[in-house]
Amino acid sequence: MIRISTTAMLTATTMLGTAAIAAAQDVTLTIESWRNDDLAIWQEQLIPAFEEANPGIKLNFSPSAPTEYNAALNAKLDAGSAGDLITCRPFDASLELYNKGQLADLTDLSGMENFSDVAKAAWQTDDGSTTFCVPMASVIHGFIYNKDAFEELGLEPPETEEEFFALLDEIKEDGTYIPMAMGTKDLWEAATMGYQNIGPNYWKGEEGRLALIKGEQKLTDPQWVEPYETLARWRDYLGDGFEAQSYPDSQNLFTLGRAAIYPAGSWEISVFNEQADFEMGAFPPPVKASGDTCYISDHTDIGIGLNAASPNAEAAKTFLSWVASDEFARIYANALPGFFSLSSTPVEMEDPLAREFVSWREECEPTIRSTYQILSRGTPNLENETWVAAANVINGTETPEEAAQRLQEGLESWYEPQQQ
Repeated sequence: MIRISTTAMLTATTMLGTAAIAAAQDVTLTIESWRNDDLAIWQEQLIPAFEEANPGIKLNFSPSAPTEYNAALNAKLDAGSAGDLITCRPFDASLELYNKGQLADLTDLSGMENFSDVAKAAWQTDDGSTTFCVPMASVIHGFIYNKDAFEELGLEPPETEEEFFALLDEIKEDGTYIPMAMGTKDLWEAATMGYQNIGPNYWKGEEGRLALIKGEQKLTDPQWVEPYETLARWRDYLGDGFEAQSYPDSQNLFTLGRAAIYPAGSWEISVFNEQADFEMGAFPPPVKASGDTCYISDHTDIGIGLNAASPNAEAAKTFLSWVASDEFARIYANALPGFFSLSSTPVEMEDPLAREFVSWREECEPTIRSTYQILSRGTPNLENETWVAAANVINGTETPEEAAQRLQEGLESWYEPQQQ
């Protein structure tokens, strides 16, 4: 009996020891993010898919409020308490973290070859030699419209600016709908859904954006002033009290069926799908004249990197390589329609409105927001000043020429290539 009991005890001890070793091998990776709206997507789709294929590595998605993310993340990184994986804003905010040694070099990460140089540019050093975040998704600018309203009024999506304003006139004259739902109270809305939406058709996308960075073009040149002139014309179609109208107000006006058109980013799709009870369509920013090349803001928006101080670097790199995979791209893009994969491998979209937005990549030249790379590193900050300028021009408190001159003087005050 004693011999049997001893054997049983040894067996039990061995089993417990093996279990303990297995448990000790499990690694839990914490993901820092500002996308608190994505919590369910991570918990229900992304995390289960990764953990099933990678036993021993667990994921904890730990988002902060979007407006608090940068400050909270910087505090955690400085204190050494940040998670293993860092969701990356595009361009300068993440570049600063890399320059401080807080984001690891991922240039040679397995899977990084799945992204083009344009896709990686938002998370690279200025010379393009080092990549420090895996690209996850971009958002595309354009216009979402109420298909029911268009059908009721016998309208078709416009292709040119002349058709666009004729369309707005018809909607306004009918009086059933506010032609466009956009306010200027929150400032950024006027710039992001206004100036950065239509502007690339004027400054020819990357051609103009890069020329501005090199100092070869100025914000007072016609191609940079004319978008403000067009925005000033929007004033007549935004409805009464648009100056006091916030971003949520604009969203509600459209989803409640009170406005026919919404100057948009594709990030609205999943929200609008839940809130609107009418069918929606989308059209790209109208070109100035029939036959012109069209340009769209296909803006690199979100990536993910490795905390350079993480004690779980190898496990984190396994996860990051999965983020670079076709499987992640397919799950993420369809779970969050309107956030489009940056992978070189096309992703088949299930949502019809998302398919419409992404189809523009086939016919239009892509670019990114003009203020995001390099040009907003100094004071005054060009991105923030563009918010003010776009709102002022629409409100009629500043002329397009005055706004452009003020922005140019601000940029020249600190940015050397613009001082030539």
